[in-house]
Amino acid sequence: MAGPGARAVATCIGLAFLLVAGCSSSSDEDAPVTIEPASAAQSPPQNAVPDGIVHPVDQPIDSITFDPETQTAVVLENAENRILLLRGDDLTAPARTIDLDGAVAQVSSAAGGVALLAMNKQVGRLNLSTGELSFVPADGDVRSVAQLPDGRIAMGLGNGEIHIEDTVTGESQVIDGLTSVDGLAVVGDTLTALDRSQTSVTEVDMADSSLGLALRAGEGATQLTTDHYGRILVTDTKGNELLAYTTDDLMLRQRFPAGPSPYAVAYDDQSDRAWVTLTGTNEVVGFDLSSGVGVETARYSTVRQPNSVAVDTVNGDLLIGSATGDGLQQIPTRSP
Repeated sequence: MAGPGARAVATCIGLAFLLVAGCSSSSDEDAPVTIEPASAAQSPPQNAVPDGIVHPVDQPIDSITFDPETQTAVVLENAENRILLLRGDDLTAPARTIDLDGAVAQVSSAAGGVALLAMNKQVGRLNLSTGELSFVPADGDVRSVAQLPDGRIAMGLGNGEIHIEDTVTGESQVIDGLTSVDGLAVVGDTLTALDRSQTSVTEVDMADSSLGLALRAGEGATQLTTDHYGRILVTDTKGNELLAYTTDDLMLRQRFPAGPSPYAVAYDDQSDRAWVTLTGTNEVVGFDLSSGVGVETARYSTVRQPNSVAVDTVNGDLLIGSATGDGLQQIPTRSP
């Protein structure tokens, strides 16, 4: 429906607020400056007993998402092209298994007890109550997906485009200018994109079909989440930091050391704690972000290679997935 948009121009005033593409007057140098995308560190062998309870899962876990409406833990196993649906109130109960026709790059929760699956050439819509799976066609390799407040679906593609699809009217919108769209954050009516190859976060102006301000996100950003204050929390895996951005005006508000190779991140709105897994040490750390400096409030030993974390928003338990097949860890964090 709308064509490509132009990226906003930023002034080179400092590393933290530098547009990743750089500032140049030569059209020959307008191509974005990219890096090798950061990834989770290869974790060392686990030399401590994991805290909480470890539930056996026979395959590596690629991601965990918790849906509060159905109280379901959505566990992704790309090695088997399947999803396990587990009851949040009883993780030992038999899982419902959903077989897929390909790998999933990302899972996100949508309204109505639906999980959205970012896949190649399509987005899966999984009804967590019934197990029914339907698909929305996509014109490319979908790396990230999110539902907008008006019900439209935003898809982040590996070629740097953002496609916004209205599944009711069939209308679509394309916004380009990034090198890859590896994460999407929806805060109110705003949409923000994470580009690992440029280690940046960028405003998406949906009304104008263009990209807005872009800020550098550390040395190698990998994952993001949001909280009920309207912040976007980003793990800088290469720089060993946790970054917090506001979206009214996209701005870096907080940055502080998180530990060796922070990767997965989740937020518990009830206890106001950000939880970050450290793939360099097989740990998960809780941070209080209420002041200008992140304050560590808890630290737990995890299963090996803790590449995913989610919060059971009903009881506050942490759910941590091992990407080496060492199980699904459950850690209670709230007092009885």
